[in-house]
Amino acid sequence: MSAYSFIHHYHDVLVIGAGGAGLRASVAASELNHSVACLSKVPSTRSHTVAAQGGINAALGNRGHDDWHWHMYDTIKGSDWLGDQDAIALMCERAPEAVIELEKMGMPFTRDENGRIYQRAYGGQKTEYGKGDTAYRACAVADRTGHSLLHTLYAQALRQKVEFYIEYTALDLLMDEHNICRGVAAWCMETGELHIFHAHTTILATGGFGQVYASTTASTICTGDGNAMCLRAGLPLQDMEFIQFHPTGLYGSGVLITEGARGEGAILKNAKGERFMERYSPASKELASRDIIARAMMQEIMEGRGCGPKADYLHLCMEHLSPDIIKYKLPAISSIARTFTGLDITKDPIPVLPAVHYTMGGIPCNRNSQVVTLDSKQQEKLVCGLMAIGEASCTSVHGANRLGCNALLELVVFGKMAGETAARAVAPDATHPKISDMTLEPVITRFDSLRNRQGTTRPNQIRKALQQAMLENANIFRSGDILAVGQRKLRSLWDAMQQDLHVSDHSMIWNNDLLDALETDNLLRQATVMAASALERRESRGAHWRNDYPMRNDEEWLKHSVGFVDDLGNVRMQYRPVRLSGQETETLAPISFPPEVRAT
Repeated sequence: MSAYSFIHHYHDVLVIGAGGAGLRASVAASELNHSVACLSKVPSTRSHTVAAQGGINAALGNRGHDDWHWHMYDTIKGSDWLGDQDAIALMCERAPEAVIELEKMGMPFTRDENGRIYQRAYGGQKTEYGKGDTAYRACAVADRTGHSLLHTLYAQALRQKVEFYIEYTALDLLMDEHNICRGVAAWCMETGELHIFHAHTTILATGGFGQVYASTTASTICTGDGNAMCLRAGLPLQDMEFIQFHPTGLYGSGVLITEGARGEGAILKNAKGERFMERYSPASKELASRDIIARAMMQEIMEGRGCGPKADYLHLCMEHLSPDIIKYKLPAISSIARTFTGLDITKDPIPVLPAVHYTMGGIPCNRNSQVVTLDSKQQEKLVCGLMAIGEASCTSVHGANRLGCNALLELVVFGKMAGETAARAVAPDATHPKISDMTLEPVITRFDSLRNRQGTTRPNQIRKALQQAMLENANIFRSGDILAVGQRKLRSLWDAMQQDLHVSDHSMIWNNDLLDALETDNLLRQATVMAASALERRESRGAHWRNDYPMRNDEEWLKHSVGFVDDLGNVRMQYRPVRLSGQETETLAPISFPPEVRAT
C-alpha cells in the first residue's frame, strides 16, 4: 500500500452511477440539504439510460380507464410470480405521481390531441386484471424517452448542486470489521490518482451486466461493477439466471429496436411472410411478453423459417404504418435503421434477432432499497450503510421477466425513495470513522495485482471468450448439459485471469488495458454466479427456459436464488422466499395475487 497515496472525500450520501437511478437518488437526497456525491465512469448523459426508447409505465388513464392495481397484476403475471408483491405494489401505486414529478421537472412528454401525456401500448399489459382490452400505459417522449429522462434529471442534479466525480472507476466497497459499508475506493482515470470516498450511506446505481454476452443491446460500460463489488465483499447476488432477451435487436449489431414500434402497430414476419406470433400468442400477438416473443422467434429460426441467406433473422415490418406515426412517434428507429442498414422503414422490413437486453437479477434488496444478505441459517439481514437501485438491484419488481417500460419506472420510484431514505438516516452530529488499513489492504492489493500481471493472455481475449461462452451455453434455450459445459469454460477463464493475465500498460492515467482487466474480472464473477444459478434452477420460469425441465414448478422453485462466489470461483447457493403479499402499500390495501397459470 505504500506505493499509493489517497485523496479523501467526505459526504453524507455517495451515489455510484449517474444514470437515471443514480441521478434520481442524488436529486432526492440533495433536496433534503445533505452533501451528495455522484461518481460515474462516464459523463452522466452517456449513461446507459440514454438508450431506453419506448416509455415509462404509469396508470394515468389518458387513453381509457386504467388502475394501478391492474398494472400491479400485469407486473406480477409478467414476472411469472417470482416478483416480490410488496415492492411491486409500491412501484405501481407511486407510478402516476413519479411521472407527474418528471413532467414538473421539465421532461417534454409527447402529447395527445387533448394536450395530455401520450401513452402507448406495451407487451404483457391489459386492463381488468388481464381480462380486458390492451392497456395504454407507457408514457413516452417519442422513442427517445430514456434520453429525455436522463437530461431532465441531470439538469435537476446540477440545480441541486450535486457534486459529480466524472470518469472515476469504483474499485471496491469499503466494509469495516462490523460489515458496515463506509464508502468506496475509486480510481480517477484522468489524473491516475486513487480516491477514498467516505459516506454514511452508499447507493449502488451501477446498472446491469449485459456485456457478459456477445450479442447485447447494452453499451460497453454495462459491466455490473456494483454487483461484482458486492460479491468481493462477501455479499450475494439474487436471481442471476433470469436474463431478458429483447425480441428486436437489430441483426448484426444488437442495437435496440424499441418495443414501442410494436406498440404502434409493427408486426413480425418470417421468411414465408407469415405473421407467426398469431400461432404462439393468438390474443396478444406482438404485444405478448418479451420472453414469449423471443422464444417464438428462435423457434421460427430453428425450424427453418428465418430470413436472409443464412435464415438466421426475422423481419419487423412497419411499411403499413402511417408516415405520421413514424415521423412523430418513431423518429429514432427510422434514423437507426437508415444509419445501420440503409433501409427506409416506410418501405423495407427491419432484420431483427433477439439480443440480451436486461438483467433481472442483481443485488438483493428489500422494498426500501436496503441491501440484504443471508446468514448461514438463511436468515435475512440488512447490510448497514449500503443500498442499491435500478438494474444493479434485485428488489425484486421484475421477477423472472420484466415488462417493457417498468425499468424507467423502477429507476425513478426507487431512486427517489433511496435518496430520501439515505438522507434521513444521517444523524445531525454524524462523523466519518477512519478507514482502517485492514479494510483498505485487500482493495489495493487486488488493484495492484491486476495492474502488474505479466502472463500471456490479454483482458480483451478473456472477455471475448467469456461473452461467446455465455452466448453458446446460457442462451434463450438451456439444458443441464449445455450449462455444465458453460461452467467448465468459465472455470478455464478463472484460471486464465488468475494465472495468465497480461496487462501491458502499467501507467495510471487513461489506462484502458487496466480498465478492461477490472471490468472483465467483474463480468467473470457475475457470469459464474449466473451459470450456477441457472444450472440449479430445474424448472422453466419467465426468461429462464430449460429444455430438460419445461414446466414451471412452484412447489420446489417459487423462491429467489441467492448466490455467493469466492475468489477462487466457487459458488455457494442459498434461497429466500418470494414475498407474495402486496398489502404493505401506502393505502394499506389487502392486495395479493396468488400464483396462477401464466397464459399468453
